[in-house]
Amino acid sequence: MGMMLAGCTDKNQTKTEQNMTTLNLTQKWDKKFPRSEKVEHRKVTFRNRYGIELAADMYTPKGVEGRLAAIAVSGPFGAVKEQSSGLYAQHMAERGFLTIAFDPSFTGESGGEPRRMASPDINTEDFLAAVDFLSNLDNVDPERIGIIGICGFGGMAVNAAAINPRIKATVAVTMYDMSKVNVEGYFKSEDTQAQRMEKRRAIAAKRTEDYRTGIYCRADGVIDPLPEDVPQFVKDYHAYYKTARGYHERSGNSTDGWNIIGTQSFLNQPLLCWAHEIENPVLLIHGENAHSRYFSEYAFERMTGKYVEGQSAKEGNKELYIIPGASHIDLYDDEAGIVPYDKMAEFFKANLK
Repeated sequence: MGMMLAGCTDKNQTKTEQNMTTLNLTQKWDKKFPRSEKVEHRKVTFRNRYGIELAADMYTPKGVEGRLAAIAVSGPFGAVKEQSSGLYAQHMAERGFLTIAFDPSFTGESGGEPRRMASPDINTEDFLAAVDFLSNLDNVDPERIGIIGICGFGGMAVNAAAINPRIKATVAVTMYDMSKVNVEGYFKSEDTQAQRMEKRRAIAAKRTEDYRTGIYCRADGVIDPLPEDVPQFVKDYHAYYKTARGYHERSGNSTDGWNIIGTQSFLNQPLLCWAHEIENPVLLIHGENAHSRYFSEYAFERMTGKYVEGQSAKEGNKELYIIPGASHIDLYDDEAGIVPYDKMAEFFKANLK
């Protein structure tokens, strides 16, 4: 996405990573956050409707009995469950919810190949499959299930909520609309038919080459080393994904990124097309100083018909919550200490009842 370099991965050289019909789940604690003594943790798996087996970490509050409200968490786009989504899931479990943080299809410990592909349909389906799984657990109340999507999976979460009324409450944090950014570029910097056609031609040519060579070229993760003239948000990404703070060997953003052809379908499949028909509550959380804030503002406008800029707003059961002074990456972890876990917990407790 603009600030990334290109590299190639030979399928034969990564056979262990790609051949994941039987998932090989690590049992060690390899998260980017400390383990909480307030919750139980275990690995679980479930399949989506495409037959792809997904890997997840389940967090259950200790000492709580009966059927619980549950939350499925995923994102950011290009991250793994050992990073932000697991942190969020653990915090929500500490506040009384049964939670899972899952790796989307083609990423992390989940199945699907070729690796590091993306799809607005399949990745939305991953959230729906998580709801399928949670709905059938003995200790979960299927009428009290919510989801949290972070960054690029914030858009997937909103899309899932528009499709599936079983999702009783949705939170999208520091949201990206992956369709919008692929179609328009940042701040509509590539929003012409000629520019879009150039992207389509480039990806089409890359598909021909990849098929011929049997090698899927990847776009690389966050650029490293950093040039001096990159925007601040790229420096922020580097400070998370490329340092001990957030680096994880299974994260595409930390390593070699998505397949170059992997985001092709985002060019003509808008994620938020039906956001205005979501009946259940949605909470959009974003930082005031985030370069990506306009995605949440756009989502709020799609859902309510009202545009607001740089300020919190509420219309019916849809809320846009802006955190003063916060950047995009500030909401990835607890480094800045401003992720509003209690607000999210209050939102879910009010709407998962």
